[in-house]
Amino acid sequence: MIEVVASMARGPVFLAGELMECLITFTNPMSHLSTSASSEMLAWASAQIHCQFHVSENRVSLPAQGNKQDVQAESDTVLIPSRGERGLCVLDTPPKILFCDLRLDPGESKTYSYSEMVPVDGPPSFRGQAVKYVYKLTIGCQRVNSPIKLLRVPFRVLVLQGMPEPPFPQDEEVSPSNPFLEEEEASRRDARSLERALDMLMVTTSRRCPHMFNITNMRGKVAKFCIFKTVYRLGEDIIGTFNFSEGDIPCLQYSVSLQSEEEIQEQYQRRPGQALSVTGHGRHQESCLHTASSHFSLPVPLNVTPGFSTDVVNLRWRLHFEFVTAREPMEPPTVQQNQSEVIVWSGAENVDVDTFSWNLPIRVLPTNPALASYVSQFTGTNSINI
Repeated sequence: MIEVVASMARGPVFLAGELMECLITFTNPMSHLSTSASSEMLAWASAQIHCQFHVSENRVSLPAQGNKQDVQAESDTVLIPSRGERGLCVLDTPPKILFCDLRLDPGESKTYSYSEMVPVDGPPSFRGQAVKYVYKLTIGCQRVNSPIKLLRVPFRVLVLQGMPEPPFPQDEEVSPSNPFLEEEEASRRDARSLERALDMLMVTTSRRCPHMFNITNMRGKVAKFCIFKTVYRLGEDIIGTFNFSEGDIPCLQYSVSLQSEEEIQEQYQRRPGQALSVTGHGRHQESCLHTASSHFSLPVPLNVTPGFSTDVVNLRWRLHFEFVTAREPMEPPTVQQNQSEVIVWSGAENVDVDTFSWNLPIRVLPTNPALASYVSQFTGTNSINI
């Protein structure tokens, strides 16, 4: 028996275009003192990244070949990373050979390093109501005259869509390269590219430009709403304020929900005019009768998917507002300045009300992948015995 353990060095979350590194250790767990101990052999091992695409057949209509599933005979020696997986493999990287003809004596272990650039042209990790994109690193191993064994390590990919390309520094264009330090220089370039992407992300989401909105219904003005920006990173708080003192219509209650809209592209919709799939990710509700001002704070969860678009699905974000207003003016209780007795004010038992809603589009962008790793459902580690 050989134990195989794969562990991602920097956690299970990566930005597209970032270098992913994984340490893969092969161990013969038998003690050399055991009478039954013997050397173990593996013919080869290789690894590659792939992305599986899943759809809900009730909502998505794909061409017939989209449901094709890869199969692999036990006698094959070619690695098919999606073998046995449901769905369609929409992206895979070229396989990299870790070794050929590995021999492990009792108690011996060997560790190999796998590194690969996370493809920039793929979709982000996403688990929606109609569509799912799932990334995995698959390690294939085979003994002589035995079937291939697969070890899969799921991970999460964040994609920066709608961002301008980072400028290429002039000094990197003209600086000479050292052929003896190619790997080290490549690693440094990858680190600099990630830093530039994160810097641009910080700059884009740090810009504040207050947006003011007059909230009205058919009877008149309800309030003035202010939001300080409309572009947020995962993990940020969305803060907004209401000024009801400028309103003509009494507002009894309001609620604000953070929602994502999952829209299937028209050519892949199961039914014409198919409705959006809306998912809520947080809600703030408050009673505000006779309130001059109010505010809310809604955090953007770290485990949600930023907005993106592919040939099949489009994911957008919005704030959904709901207001409950009175049809007639409601006078606030009056208190005399020199009144010493305690008075109790009771609200009206029956009030004729109107309700209306409003959607405000916002943009949600990724965050530092190291930060998102803290709340990831994946561990970045997996093992198998072969």
